Amino acid sequence: MVTRRSFAALLASGLAMPFVLRAHAQNIENLRGRIESMTQLHSLQVQRGEDVLFAKAPRGAGLDGSANIKSCAKSLVALLLGVAIDRGEIADVKARLGDVAPGIIPSNATQGVADITMEDLVTLRAGLEPTSGPNYGRWVSSDNWLAFALRRPMVASPGSRMIYSSGTTHILGAALAKATGETLLEQARSRLGAPMNFEIPPWTRDPQGHYLGGNEMALTPRAMLKIAVMLRDEGRFEGRQVVPAEWIKASLVPRGRSPFSGLGYGYGWFLSESGFALARGYGGQVIAAHPERRLAVAITSDPTQQARSEGYFGELMGLIEGPILALA
Repeated sequence: MVTRRSFAALLASGLAMPFVLRAHAQNIENLRGRIESMTQLHSLQVQRGEDVLFAKAPRGAGLDGSANIKSCAKSLVALLLGVAIDRGEIADVKARLGDVAPGIIPSNATQGVADITMEDLVTLRAGLEPTSGPNYGRWVSSDNWLAFALRRPMVASPGSRMIYSSGTTHILGAALAKATGETLLEQARSRLGAPMNFEIPPWTRDPQGHYLGGNEMALTPRAMLKIAVMLRDEGRFEGRQVVPAEWIKASLVPRGRSPFSGLGYGYGWFLSESGFALARGYGGQVIAAHPERRLAVAITSDPTQQARSEGYFGELMGLIEGPILALA
């Protein structure tokens, strides 16, 4: 029997290498076998350190074709907030909406919205009734998405609990545009895309011209993996600090908890108990990083099908927490 002590001795002597290689090969085979039956999955990439261990696109547009990352865009908007604060364009995460972007608040907004902070917005704890779920259709059919979102009734005290809402992140995106003087597209391109060498095409805008701050952004799977690597490496990518390290560290501290998946939620990122930080988008779009295990993961899926926590997204989490984590 190989005990932990005897295995360590074997590893030190190099004799355990065939055993390690066989285990690694088995983990890869397990991963390949699991995704064969997941017909909703379009692509999967796993990187450990500098090595891409797995990169397959059995369906969809391939690793170099654009994919709608859906609500993974919320996590990118959160990264842009960190950059804006670092540049002094927003004072800090506690800055009030009424100070950062008073011009986007309608005259008949819900009382108290001016006091909502950037932290409330990026953690989805604004307290406003959500525009997602059954309200999404009415929201995007309205003639002013910001006004619609800012007129929702308060259903919780700002900063108290997570309420999943694309309207909340859209407010944050519009505030970022006002504070920086750049559209959300310009920020995403210059502050994320250019430093990591990937393209970001234009995406949906609201009737007033604001880019949707929480949905419909398109990236290639390879670009998604770059973001995962950057997140894993405390904001650095190929030797360049893209997002401040302190912002990344703060982002991975749970500030709330999803009532649907049970996952923690930081500054725009879901947080699993095993140590993964994840961006999650409708249909099963995932950008994930495990800093301690040096893993980066990118997953695209059919964006027209649901991916509930008790369904397909649960399968993806089983994949991430199972054979993918075993590759570390």
